[in-house]
Amino acid sequence: MSGFPFLSQTTFLQVPPLASSQTFGLAGVAWDGCVTNRPGARFGPRSIRQASHMLCDGTHPLFDVDLAGCLGDAGDLRLPNTSLEGMREAMMPLIRPLIASHHMAWLGGDHSITLPLLRAYRAQVGQPLAVIHFDAHCDTWEDHFGEPSGHGTWVYEAIQEGLVMPECFTQLGIRSAGVREAREYVRDQGGQIFTARDLRGLESPAQLVPVLSAIRERLAAHGHPPLYLSLDIDCLDPAFAPGTGTPEPAGMTTNQLFSIVEELADRPFIGMDCVEVSPPFDQSELTSLAASQIVWTYLCGQRKRLGI
Repeated sequence: MSGFPFLSQTTFLQVPPLASSQTFGLAGVAWDGCVTNRPGARFGPRSIRQASHMLCDGTHPLFDVDLAGCLGDAGDLRLPNTSLEGMREAMMPLIRPLIASHHMAWLGGDHSITLPLLRAYRAQVGQPLAVIHFDAHCDTWEDHFGEPSGHGTWVYEAIQEGLVMPECFTQLGIRSAGVREAREYVRDQGGQIFTARDLRGLESPAQLVPVLSAIRERLAAHGHPPLYLSLDIDCLDPAFAPGTGTPEPAGMTTNQLFSIVEELADRPFIGMDCVEVSPPFDQSELTSLAASQIVWTYLCGQRKRLGI
């Protein structure tokens, strides 16, 4: 890979390889064996890293921190690419030591990678997780076009397996077609949903106060459980993120996404993933740039929160 301005640099933000002394880690999960439309998300980790090279200085303008010295890049996990169950089984021994030692950001890959990540985090923290889930799709279908699991079933499976706390599961940006049972599944289990329609016209932190307050109140009411962020880049409108496998019009703006992630940076996050970036369908790196900067923003926010 080469890219401006670091012509031979292949890690996120040109950080060094992950070492035990670093608080934050990043790793790629280059798997797209469960996409239902356009393939290519296996190339997402590489394109997100390349786009991150535009962050030449790296000091965040809101949090006023950078990631120098505290972030390392573990590269892409070595995984089989023909079997979902084989991939998930191979993931577990690779991700467990990473999450035991580092606050991780995971670069997908399609959204089927999130289920094994939640399984590992659930085992690590010893309790169900709260989740903030950005997506155009509810991912609550009970099967994957006749197969038992895929990138559209992980939310349903996570709730059924007790990996997450339904009352503290929040979805944002949902707008795709789907039967009522799937669209409303999270709400029916006690969680909350802010559809893309609900979010229209709300972009600044001040405008988003009702949404942000609702999320904070849920977390507080349940004792601030460990919180995980799962970000499907197709939560964004295709105007902002065309490079994804299942684009849906009338989505969120980058302003909305960044406002929410920035304003919730003081919450007790334990990790995140950014998935479904499909470079073959990107235009001028719009999608990869959005993904790289939201991952950077999340990590800077967590460094600020932890005071390190």
